[in-house]
Amino acid sequence: MAEDPRDWELETQAVRGGLMRTEHGEISEALFLTQSFAYESAASADARFAGGPGFIYQRFGNPTTEMFEQRLALMEGAEACRATASGMAAVHLALMGLVRAGDHIVAGRALFGSCRWILSEWMPRFGVETTYVDATDIAAWKNAVRPNTKAFLVESPANPLLEVTAIGAVAEIAHAAGAKLVVDNVFATPVFQKPLALGADVVVYSATKHIDGQGRVLGGAILGAAELLTSAYKDIHRHTGPALSPFNAWVLLKGLETLELRVRRQTETAAKLADAIASHGKVMRTIYPGRADHPQAALIANQMSGGGNVIAFDLGGREAAWRFLDTLQIVDISNNLGDAKSMATHPCTTTHRSMPEAERLEIGLTEGWIRMSVGLEGPGDLTRDVSRALDAA
Repeated sequence: MAEDPRDWELETQAVRGGLMRTEHGEISEALFLTQSFAYESAASADARFAGGPGFIYQRFGNPTTEMFEQRLALMEGAEACRATASGMAAVHLALMGLVRAGDHIVAGRALFGSCRWILSEWMPRFGVETTYVDATDIAAWKNAVRPNTKAFLVESPANPLLEVTAIGAVAEIAHAAGAKLVVDNVFATPVFQKPLALGADVVVYSATKHIDGQGRVLGGAILGAAELLTSAYKDIHRHTGPALSPFNAWVLLKGLETLELRVRRQTETAAKLADAIASHGKVMRTIYPGRADHPQAALIANQMSGGGNVIAFDLGGREAAWRFLDTLQIVDISNNLGDAKSMATHPCTTTHRSMPEAERLEIGLTEGWIRMSVGLEGPGDLTRDVSRALDAA
Protein backbone atom coordinates (compact mmCIF):
# COMPACT_ATOMS: atom_id res chain seq x y z
CA MET A 1 0.00 0.00 0.00
CA ALA A 2 1.34 3.42 -0.98
CA GLU A 3 2.43 5.77 1.77
CA ASP A 4 0.13 8.73 2.45
CA PRO A 5 2.28 11.88 2.68
CA ARG A 6 -0.26 13.36 5.10
CA ASP A 7 0.83 10.73 7.62
CA TRP A 8 4.52 11.60 7.34
CA GLU A 9 6.39 13.52 9.99
CA LEU A 10 7.03 17.20 9.29
CA GLU A 11 10.70 16.53 8.49
CA THR A 12 9.77 13.95 5.84
CA GLN A 13 7.11 16.19 4.32
CA ALA A 14 9.69 18.99 4.10
CA VAL A 15 12.03 16.83 2.02
CA ARG A 16 9.69 14.66 -0.05
CA GLY A 17 6.28 16.33 -0.11
CA GLY A 18 4.86 17.23 -3.52
CA LEU A 19 7.75 15.62 -5.40
CA MET A 20 7.05 15.17 -9.14
CA ARG A 21 9.93 13.50 -10.99
CA THR A 22 10.33 13.52 -14.75
CA GLU A 23 11.29 10.49 -16.79
CA HIS A 24 14.92 11.25 -15.95
CA GLY A 25 14.47 10.37 -12.27
CA GLU A 26 16.20 13.47 -10.92
CA ILE A 27 16.79 13.66 -7.15
CA SER A 28 16.66 17.46 -6.89
CA GLU A 29 13.34 18.88 -8.07
CA ALA A 30 13.25 19.96 -11.71
CA LEU A 31 13.16 23.67 -12.52
CA PHE A 32 10.66 24.37 -15.32
CA LEU A 33 11.61 27.77 -16.71
CA THR A 34 8.85 27.99 -19.27
CA GLN A 35 6.11 30.55 -19.83
CA SER A 36 3.76 28.31 -21.74
CA PHE A 37 3.13 24.66 -22.66
CA ALA A 38 2.53 22.78 -25.92
CA TYR A 39 -0.45 20.50 -26.61
CA GLU A 40 -0.55 17.26 -28.57
CA SER A 41 -3.62 18.43 -30.48
CA ALA A 42 -6.27 21.12 -30.65
CA ALA A 43 -8.55 18.77 -28.73
CA SER A 44 -6.01 18.39 -25.90
CA ALA A 45 -5.68 22.18 -25.68
CA ASP A 46 -9.45 22.43 -25.47
CA ALA A 47 -9.50 19.80 -22.70
CA ARG A 48 -6.91 21.63 -20.60
CA PHE A 49 -8.67 24.97 -20.95
CA ALA A 50 -11.90 23.23 -19.93
CA GLY A 51 -10.28 22.31 -16.62
CA GLY A 52 -8.61 19.02 -17.42
CA PRO A 53 -5.23 17.95 -16.03
CA GLY A 54 -2.06 19.61 -17.27
CA PHE A 55 -0.52 23.06 -17.44
CA ILE A 56 -1.52 25.98 -19.68
CA TYR A 57 0.52 29.07 -18.83
CA GLN A 58 2.95 30.03 -16.09
CA ARG A 59 0.55 32.59 -14.64
CA PHE A 60 -2.00 29.78 -14.15
CA GLY A 61 0.43 27.13 -12.91
CA ASN A 62 3.82 25.50 -13.35
CA PRO A 63 5.18 22.08 -12.27
CA THR A 64 7.87 23.60 -10.04
CA THR A 65 5.43 26.00 -8.43
CA GLU A 66 2.93 23.18 -7.93
CA MET A 67 5.55 21.13 -6.10
CA PHE A 68 6.15 24.03 -3.75
CA GLU A 69 2.41 24.48 -3.19
CA GLN A 70 1.85 20.80 -2.46
CA ARG A 71 4.81 20.55 -0.09
CA LEU A 72 3.88 23.63 1.93
CA ALA A 73 0.24 22.49 2.10
CA LEU A 74 1.36 19.16 3.55
CA MET A 75 3.53 20.87 6.15
CA GLU A 76 0.74 23.29 7.10
CA GLY A 77 -1.93 20.61 7.23
CA ALA A 78 -3.92 22.39 4.50
CA GLU A 79 -5.90 20.89 1.65
CA ALA A 80 -4.56 23.39 -0.87
CA CYS A 81 -2.08 26.22 -1.40
CA ARG A 82 -1.73 29.04 -3.92
CA ALA A 83 1.71 30.55 -4.28
CA THR A 84 2.20 34.26 -4.93
CA ALA A 85 5.03 36.54 -5.96
CA SER A 86 5.51 38.00 -2.46
CA GLY A 87 4.11 37.91 1.04
CA MET A 88 2.23 41.15 0.52
CA ALA A 89 0.70 39.74 -2.67
CA ALA A 90 -0.57 36.87 -0.52
CA VAL A 91 -2.09 39.20 2.09
CA HIS A 92 -3.69 41.39 -0.59
CA LEU A 93 -5.10 38.41 -2.47
CA ALA A 94 -6.31 36.73 0.73
CA LEU A 95 -8.40 39.78 1.62
CA MET A 96 -9.57 40.81 -1.86
CA GLY A 97 -10.86 37.31 -2.55
CA LEU A 98 -13.20 37.49 0.46
CA VAL A 99 -14.74 40.95 0.15
CA ARG A 100 -16.50 43.25 -2.28
CA ALA A 101 -17.79 46.83 -2.21
CA GLY A 102 -19.85 47.48 0.89
CA ASP A 103 -18.20 44.78 3.00
CA HIS A 104 -16.40 45.19 6.30
CA ILE A 105 -13.18 43.76 7.76
CA VAL A 106 -12.13 43.45 11.40
CA ALA A 107 -8.37 43.39 11.98
CA GLY A 108 -5.97 43.30 14.88
CA ARG A 109 -4.41 46.74 15.09
CA ALA A 110 -0.87 45.35 15.51
CA LEU A 111 -0.01 44.75 11.86
CA PHE A 112 2.95 45.13 9.53
CA GLY A 113 2.99 48.63 8.01
CA SER A 114 2.10 47.48 4.48
CA CYS A 115 -0.85 45.46 5.79
CA ARG A 116 -2.16 48.55 7.56
CA TRP A 117 -1.76 50.50 4.32
CA ILE A 118 -3.83 47.97 2.38
CA LEU A 119 -6.63 48.14 4.95
CA SER A 120 -6.54 51.88 5.63
CA GLU A 121 -5.65 53.33 2.21
CA TRP A 122 -6.34 50.74 -0.50
CA MET A 123 -9.51 48.91 0.54
CA PRO A 124 -11.56 52.11 1.12
CA ARG A 125 -11.07 52.99 -2.56
CA PHE A 126 -13.26 49.97 -3.33
CA GLY A 127 -15.85 50.58 -0.64
CA VAL A 128 -14.46 48.20 2.00
CA GLU A 129 -14.11 49.51 5.56
CA THR A 130 -11.92 48.15 8.36
CA THR A 131 -12.30 48.31 12.13
CA TYR A 132 -9.10 47.81 14.15
CA VAL A 133 -9.22 46.13 17.55
CA ASP A 134 -6.89 45.12 20.33
CA ALA A 135 -6.27 41.58 19.11
CA THR A 136 -5.81 40.25 22.65
CA ASP A 137 -9.28 41.49 23.69
CA ILE A 138 -11.78 38.84 22.62
CA ALA A 139 -14.74 41.07 23.50
CA ALA A 140 -13.37 43.76 21.17
CA TRP A 141 -13.52 41.35 18.21
CA LYS A 142 -17.14 40.49 19.04
CA ASN A 143 -18.15 44.13 19.50
CA ALA A 144 -16.60 45.15 16.17
CA VAL A 145 -18.73 42.77 14.10
CA ARG A 146 -21.26 44.34 11.73
CA PRO A 147 -23.91 42.69 9.55
CA ASN A 148 -21.60 43.20 6.54
CA THR A 149 -18.43 41.82 8.17
CA LYS A 150 -16.85 39.26 5.82
CA ALA A 151 -13.24 38.85 6.98
CA PHE A 152 -11.06 38.96 10.08
CA LEU A 153 -7.30 39.49 9.82
CA VAL A 154 -4.72 38.87 12.50
CA GLU A 155 -0.96 38.46 12.79
CA SER A 156 0.01 36.11 15.59
CA PRO A 157 2.66 36.67 16.79
CA ALA A 158 2.29 40.22 15.52
CA ASN A 159 4.91 42.46 13.97
CA PRO A 160 6.87 44.00 15.65
CA LEU A 161 6.03 43.54 19.37
CA LEU A 162 5.09 39.84 19.19
CA GLU A 163 1.54 40.14 20.49
CA VAL A 164 -0.24 36.76 20.42
CA THR A 165 -3.94 36.29 19.66
CA ALA A 166 -6.24 33.46 20.74
CA ILE A 167 -6.86 32.15 17.23
CA GLY A 168 -9.53 29.62 18.22
CA ALA A 169 -11.63 32.17 20.12
CA VAL A 170 -11.42 34.73 17.31
CA ALA A 171 -12.31 32.04 14.75
CA GLU A 172 -15.49 31.23 16.66
CA ILE A 173 -16.55 34.89 16.59
CA ALA A 174 -15.76 35.17 12.88
CA HIS A 175 -17.71 32.05 12.00
CA ALA A 176 -20.70 33.09 14.10
CA ALA A 177 -20.78 36.28 12.03
CA GLY A 178 -20.48 34.40 8.74
CA ALA A 179 -16.93 35.73 8.18
CA LYS A 180 -13.60 34.07 7.41
CA LEU A 181 -10.51 34.36 9.62
CA VAL A 182 -7.19 35.05 7.85
CA VAL A 183 -4.06 34.47 9.97
CA ASP A 184 -0.58 35.69 9.04
CA ASN A 185 1.59 32.91 10.51
CA VAL A 186 4.97 34.14 9.30
CA PHE A 187 6.60 34.62 12.73
CA ALA A 188 5.57 31.21 14.08
CA THR A 189 6.05 29.25 10.82
CA PRO A 190 4.29 25.90 10.29
CA VAL A 191 6.90 24.42 12.63
CA PHE A 192 5.48 26.08 15.75
CA GLN A 193 1.84 26.93 14.97
CA LYS A 194 -0.97 25.51 12.83
CA PRO A 195 -3.74 28.16 12.59
CA LEU A 196 -6.00 25.98 10.43
CA ALA A 197 -6.07 23.34 13.17
CA LEU A 198 -6.99 26.10 15.63
CA GLY A 199 -9.98 27.21 13.54
CA ALA A 200 -8.62 29.71 11.02
CA ASP A 201 -9.93 29.57 7.45
CA VAL A 202 -6.93 30.99 5.61
CA VAL A 203 -3.22 31.11 6.45
CA VAL A 204 -0.85 33.48 4.66
CA TYR A 205 2.95 33.51 4.52
CA SER A 206 5.70 35.71 3.31
CA ALA A 207 7.84 32.84 2.03
CA THR A 208 10.56 35.48 1.68
CA LYS A 209 11.19 35.03 5.41
CA HIS A 210 11.88 31.67 7.08
CA ILE A 211 10.82 29.50 4.13
CA ASP A 212 13.58 30.87 1.93
CA GLY A 213 15.62 31.70 4.99
CA GLN A 214 18.75 32.74 3.15
CA GLY A 215 17.95 36.15 1.71
CA ARG A 216 17.57 35.10 -1.92
CA VAL A 217 14.06 35.46 -3.34
CA LEU A 218 10.58 36.83 -2.72
CA GLY A 219 7.52 34.63 -2.42
CA GLY A 220 4.20 34.21 -0.67
CA ALA A 221 1.49 31.64 -0.09
CA ILE A 222 -2.21 31.33 0.75
CA LEU A 223 -3.40 28.08 2.33
CA GLY A 224 -6.77 26.65 3.32
CA ALA A 225 -9.56 24.32 2.27
CA ALA A 226 -9.55 23.34 -1.39
CA GLU A 227 -13.10 24.57 -1.99
CA LEU A 228 -12.40 27.98 -0.46
CA LEU A 229 -9.15 28.44 -2.37
CA THR A 230 -11.01 27.65 -5.58
CA SER A 231 -14.11 29.76 -5.00
CA ALA A 232 -12.37 32.78 -3.44
CA TYR A 233 -8.97 32.82 -5.12
CA LYS A 234 -8.71 30.80 -8.33
CA ASP A 235 -10.04 33.46 -10.71
CA ILE A 236 -8.44 36.49 -9.06
CA HIS A 237 -5.11 34.65 -8.92
CA ARG A 238 -5.23 33.70 -12.60
CA HIS A 239 -6.48 37.00 -13.97
CA THR A 240 -4.62 39.60 -11.88
CA GLY A 241 -1.22 37.94 -12.21
CA PRO A 242 0.50 37.70 -8.78
CA ALA A 243 2.19 34.49 -9.93
CA LEU A 244 5.30 33.11 -8.26
CA SER A 245 8.33 32.77 -10.54
CA PRO A 246 9.28 29.10 -11.15
CA PHE A 247 12.88 29.91 -10.22
CA ASN A 248 11.74 31.42 -6.93
CA ALA A 249 9.47 28.41 -6.36
CA TRP A 250 12.47 26.11 -6.84
CA VAL A 251 14.55 28.11 -4.34
CA LEU A 252 11.68 28.00 -1.85
CA LEU A 253 11.31 24.24 -2.34
CA LYS A 254 14.94 23.83 -1.34
CA GLY A 255 14.33 26.17 1.60
CA LEU A 256 11.49 23.98 2.87
CA GLU A 257 13.87 21.02 3.08
CA THR A 258 15.77 22.67 5.94
CA LEU A 259 13.02 24.89 7.40
CA GLU A 260 12.44 22.79 10.51
CA LEU A 261 16.16 22.40 11.24
CA ARG A 262 16.89 26.11 10.79
CA VAL A 263 13.90 27.40 12.75
CA ARG A 264 14.53 25.12 15.71
CA ARG A 265 18.21 26.08 15.87
CA GLN A 266 17.39 29.78 15.55
CA THR A 267 14.79 29.43 18.30
CA GLU A 268 17.25 27.77 20.67
CA THR A 269 19.66 30.67 20.19
CA ALA A 270 16.88 33.28 20.42
CA ALA A 271 15.78 31.93 23.80
CA LYS A 272 19.32 32.30 25.19
CA LEU A 273 19.75 35.74 23.65
CA ALA A 274 16.37 36.94 24.95
CA ASP A 275 17.42 36.04 28.49
CA ALA A 276 20.71 37.89 28.08
CA ILE A 277 18.93 40.97 26.72
CA ALA A 278 16.30 40.94 29.45
CA SER A 279 18.97 40.84 32.17
CA HIS A 280 20.88 43.84 30.79
CA GLY A 281 20.49 47.07 32.75
CA LYS A 282 20.00 49.24 29.66
CA VAL A 283 16.90 47.32 28.54
CA MET A 284 13.55 48.62 29.78
CA ARG A 285 11.47 45.70 28.49
CA THR A 286 11.98 42.48 26.54
CA ILE A 287 9.25 40.59 24.69
CA TYR A 288 9.89 37.05 23.47
CA PRO A 289 7.20 34.37 23.02
CA GLY A 290 9.42 31.77 24.69
CA ARG A 291 9.73 33.64 27.99
CA ALA A 292 7.44 33.23 30.99
CA ASP A 293 7.03 37.02 31.26
CA HIS A 294 5.42 37.36 27.83
CA PRO A 295 1.98 39.02 28.32
CA GLN A 296 0.25 36.03 26.67
CA ALA A 297 2.52 33.29 28.04
CA ALA A 298 -0.35 30.98 29.02
CA LEU A 299 -1.92 31.27 25.57
CA ILE A 300 1.43 30.67 23.88
CA ALA A 301 1.93 27.46 25.87
CA ASN A 302 -1.42 26.21 24.58
CA GLN A 303 -1.20 27.48 21.00
CA MET A 304 2.45 27.38 19.96
CA SER A 305 5.10 24.69 20.34
CA GLY A 306 8.04 27.10 20.23
CA GLY A 307 8.86 30.77 20.69
CA GLY A 308 10.34 31.48 17.26
CA ASN A 309 13.44 33.48 16.40
CA VAL A 310 12.25 37.11 16.80
CA ILE A 311 12.88 39.23 19.91
CA ALA A 312 11.66 42.76 20.66
CA PHE A 313 13.20 45.02 23.30
CA ASP A 314 12.87 48.63 24.39
CA LEU A 315 15.91 50.84 24.97
CA GLY A 316 13.89 53.89 25.98
CA GLY A 317 14.37 56.19 22.99
CA ARG A 318 15.56 56.58 19.41
CA GLU A 319 19.06 57.79 20.33
CA ALA A 320 19.78 54.70 22.42
CA ALA A 321 18.22 52.40 19.83
CA TRP A 322 20.34 53.86 17.02
CA ARG A 323 23.51 53.67 19.13
CA PHE A 324 22.75 50.01 19.71
CA LEU A 325 22.30 49.33 16.00
CA ASP A 326 25.39 51.29 14.98
CA THR A 327 27.59 49.38 17.46
CA LEU A 328 26.68 45.91 16.17
CA GLN A 329 29.52 44.14 14.37
CA ILE A 330 28.02 40.72 13.57
CA VAL A 331 24.27 41.38 13.46
CA ASP A 332 23.18 43.27 10.34
CA ILE A 333 20.94 46.32 10.38
CA SER A 334 18.15 45.10 8.11
CA ASN A 335 14.35 45.15 7.98
CA ASN A 336 14.10 41.50 6.89
CA LEU A 337 13.64 38.55 9.25
CA GLY A 338 13.81 34.76 9.27
CA ASP A 339 17.22 34.79 7.57
CA ALA A 340 20.24 32.63 8.35
CA LYS A 341 21.98 35.90 9.21
CA SER A 342 20.88 37.74 12.35
CA MET A 343 19.26 41.12 11.70
CA ALA A 344 18.02 44.01 13.81
CA THR A 345 15.89 46.99 12.87
CA HIS A 346 14.29 50.11 14.34
CA PRO A 347 10.62 49.61 13.43
CA CYS A 348 9.52 53.22 13.91
CA THR A 349 11.84 54.37 11.11
CA THR A 350 11.68 51.27 8.89
CA THR A 351 8.96 48.58 8.84
CA HIS A 352 6.30 50.69 10.56
CA ARG A 353 7.39 54.10 9.30
CA SER A 354 4.24 54.55 7.22
CA MET A 355 1.99 54.19 10.27
CA PRO A 356 0.98 57.52 11.83
CA GLU A 357 2.52 58.05 15.24
CA ALA A 358 -0.88 57.80 16.93
CA GLU A 359 -1.40 54.33 15.45
CA ARG A 360 2.08 53.23 16.50
CA LEU A 361 1.37 54.39 20.04
CA GLU A 362 -1.88 52.40 20.04
CA ILE A 363 0.13 49.19 19.73
CA GLY A 364 2.82 50.37 22.17
CA LEU A 365 5.46 50.97 19.51
CA THR A 366 7.61 53.85 20.76
CA GLU A 367 10.97 55.10 19.49
CA GLY A 368 13.07 52.88 21.75
CA TRP A 369 12.01 49.51 20.37
CA ILE A 370 14.34 47.19 18.46
CA ARG A 371 13.14 44.08 16.60
CA MET A 372 15.77 41.39 16.20
CA SER A 373 15.62 38.28 14.03
CA VAL A 374 18.08 35.68 15.33
CA GLY A 375 20.01 33.70 12.71
CA LEU A 376 22.29 30.68 12.66
CA GLU A 377 25.48 32.24 14.01
CA GLY A 378 27.06 30.91 17.18
CA PRO A 379 25.10 31.81 20.34
CA GLY A 380 28.26 33.00 22.07
CA ASP A 381 29.20 35.33 19.23
CA LEU A 382 25.70 36.81 19.07
CA THR A 383 25.51 37.30 22.83
CA ARG A 384 28.88 39.08 22.84
CA ASP A 385 27.89 41.32 19.91
CA VAL A 386 24.51 42.23 21.37
CA SER A 387 25.86 42.75 24.90
CA ARG A 388 28.56 45.10 23.58
CA ALA A 389 25.96 47.09 21.64
CA LEU A 390 23.68 47.26 24.69
CA ASP A 391 26.56 48.62 26.74
CA ALA A 392 27.02 51.35 24.12
CA ALA A 393 23.31 52.17 24.17
